[in-house]
Amino acid sequence: MAYRIALVDDDRNILTSVSMVLEAEGFKVTTYRDGAEALRGLTAEPPDMAILDIKMPRMDGIELLQRLREKSAMPVIFLTSKDDESDELLGLRMGADDYIKKPFSQRLLIERVRSIFRRVESQKAHGTGASATSVARGDLVLDPAQHLCLWKTLPVGLTVTEFLLIQALAQRPGHVKSRDQLIDAAYGEHIYVDDRTIDSHIKRLRKKFREVDKDFSHIETLYGVGYKYNEANAA
Repeated sequence: MAYRIALVDDDRNILTSVSMVLEAEGFKVTTYRDGAEALRGLTAEPPDMAILDIKMPRMDGIELLQRLREKSAMPVIFLTSKDDESDELLGLRMGADDYIKKPFSQRLLIERVRSIFRRVESQKAHGTGASATSVARGDLVLDPAQHLCLWKTLPVGLTVTEFLLIQALAQRPGHVKSRDQLIDAAYGEHIYVDDRTIDSHIKRLRKKFREVDKDFSHIETLYGVGYKYNEANAA
């Protein structure tokens, strides 16, 4: 079954050209020209991924992402202009999986899209129920087969990228993972992602765990080195 992608941009040329490229790669594409229209469509018929422009009329991409994240963990890629660095960071902290700067190579976009779907497929490939790759570290339980994260038996809703990051850290408690290693774990090799992207995802991860447990402090920063998961950490 072909993956379904929602493409949201107020630029008609981008909608036309990008949707043609995605469809040529075998994806089913639905297009929207503003955030408000997209919210209605994505709520009524959720796709497998959304590609959102940030600057749009009626409802911009940031607000649209915020509304989507209230109910969905679907993968989201942002399209941003080269001067939108603050918006990129805000989008990542709100739960976007990736961003691409305009003007962009359509082949780059396709590779980023396929990278995310490969990660989704990798999780599904383990089947259902507890699997050999499940992780249990104290109060943390991760089941990739079900995309399930529990902290003290309470569910923590994570995006694909966030799940892969906490999984990479928790597999070896106390072991420091560099940003490059985390990029490889979350995005795959040969995908270039700026270091600040990982930093933003980590901030989002901490926020989500603290919404469940205000004393959560198990993801530690080693400045200039990377991050580690400390299983024995106390508040």
